[in-house]
Amino acid sequence: MPRKLGQHFLVRDSILQTLAVALCGDHAPRVIEIGAGRGALTRHLLPRTNELHAIELDGSLASYLESRFVTEPKLRVHRADVLSINLAQWGPAVIAGNLPYYITSPIIHRFLRLDDRFPVAVFLMQSEVADRVLAAPSTHSYGYLTVTTRLICNVELVCRVAASAFVPPPKVESSAVRFQRKSEFPPDIDDLLTFVSRCFGKKRKTLRNNLRPFYGAAIETLPESRLRAEQLTVDQFIDLHRRLSGSEN
Repeated sequence: MPRKLGQHFLVRDSILQTLAVALCGDHAPRVIEIGAGRGALTRHLLPRTNELHAIELDGSLASYLESRFVTEPKLRVHRADVLSINLAQWGPAVIAGNLPYYITSPIIHRFLRLDDRFPVAVFLMQSEVADRVLAAPSTHSYGYLTVTTRLICNVELVCRVAASAFVPPPKVESSAVRFQRKSEFPPDIDDLLTFVSRCFGKKRKTLRNNLRPFYGAAIETLPESRLRAEQLTVDQFIDLHRRLSGSEN
């Protein structure tokens, strides 16, 4: 079959099995698979679930999936753009995906905006993006994506995946990351996410410079004002937002 949309298909069974186990354990009642492609991961997910919704934008690949799994009653194939389709329409689920490199961050943010009916996701992504999700404070990769993800989820590296595990091999290394939604996170999460975005507005500037347009003199006297956003832990962002609440211009 022809390859479209910049797709690189993961074909190594040992990695595919690792991803299925990381997502489902022994069993997950419902699974959503993003970018099912030729069904390599689909094949490993089906024995571990009662219902699998495969989202595939490429019409020829969607037809191939329908043909390949024609006798599989658990599988529903949806020809759709993952950034447009309502992922909540089928009810609670865990989510998997070999994410296209060019829309990895938007898909992660879509998952973060879902509610607690969607407790787990396992995403295979470019290692550079995975490193940003997994980064520690005061490192080069630590940034807005890191903090927004950690406010909502616990994250862990599932495995690193060499380019040779794909057909055709990509020019970059890949990593699988497991996202476990936290049972509790700050009640003012939307305001907090906006605050974090402001803190990272100009990454090389201090918090004083980034936040002064919004909080005026209130930021000037705080000990964190001379720091850059990349130097704060997630808990420090929460605490700083709490202290500045009510000071917005």
